[in-house]
Amino acid sequence: MKEVVLDTETTGISIKDGHRIVEIGCIELDDLIPTKNRFHCYLNPERKVSEQAFKVHGYGDNFLSKQKKFNEVAEKFLEFINNKRLIIHNSEFDLSHLNNELKLLGKPKIDNEVVDTLTLAREKFPGSQINLDALCKRFRIDNSRRVTHTALIDCDLLSKVYINLIDQKEPTLNFQENSQQHKKNDDKRLSYYKKIVKPTEVELNKHKEYLKQNLKKNFFN
Repeated sequence: MKEVVLDTETTGISIKDGHRIVEIGCIELDDLIPTKNRFHCYLNPERKVSEQAFKVHGYGDNFLSKQKKFNEVAEKFLEFINNKRLIIHNSEFDLSHLNNELKLLGKPKIDNEVVDTLTLAREKFPGSQINLDALCKRFRIDNSRRVTHTALIDCDLLSKVYINLIDQKEPTLNFQENSQQHKKNDDKRLSYYKKIVKPTEVELNKHKEYLKQNLKKNFFN
């Protein structure tokens, strides 16, 4: 099943205060495997970015004023997410802003099936911190690139968090295959297979001899 991990950055928190979207990031998953299909854009919100939002994502008014407006990317965005389940961390926030942008254009709300990883995390780890950084730490996911909140980096991290939250692992290694393959499918997904090679008696003896000669401490006496 195809899913889309989605994240947005905005000028501020509430649409009631007139805040708008400044960035949209989407990464497509096919059976939990990220494909090469992505959607990303910066947007001109046609208003100033709040000081608090600027501290979060670092997108200034001058940079954003040179970007496309939402009406210029709306159709391409809707086409990208069409008939796909959406994976969002705190979906209420992102969907409220996306639906507000669509409303301003006279378009209907997004009606895709949605999985909110914030809800999954709250149910799985009650009483614990469940922001994206905390979940990356819990699942030992490297988030060192996340100096500021940017949509595509957050999508990449969330895709890994999502797989762990549903108790799955990325299906990239199959140790039961008898031969090594590197297969590239038409949908651009990659699958990897690795053969298990059992060392021979001669190789084991050579390894033992190497350890005897190179270890500072002789554990074989």
